[in-house]
Amino acid sequence: MLMLSTMTMIIFIITIVVMMLATLLSKKTLLDREKCSPFECGFDPMNSSRLPFSLRFFLIAIIFLIFDVEIALLLPMILIIKSSNLMNWTITSLFFIFILLIGLYHEWNQGALEWNE
Repeated sequence: MLMLSTMTMIIFIITIVVMMLATLLSKKTLLDREKCSPFECGFDPMNSSRLPFSLRFFLIAIIFLIFDVEIALLLPMILIIKSSNLMNWTITSLFFIFILLIGLYHEWNQGALEWNE
């Protein structure tokens, strides 16, 4: 029991020493103005904030969020297939995917997925 406790302490001390060495060696001492300034979507934060901005960036971000949330809703459906009625699961899944495909078709039809202006 004493040997196990001693070995645990030795491993703990070695781990702390390695983490401290990694922290000291990985520090970058050069401070660059560009690296210290906040990144504002590719814009220089020192310029005027009243510059025109393309709304396509925001539209693509919103579309990404919608379809990203859709993936988060589809993944649990795979897990519950064994514990649910197969017919109800199939109808629910197909209905959900059908709604998403209608949304994708609408975005495509409106030209929101085309980057050309």
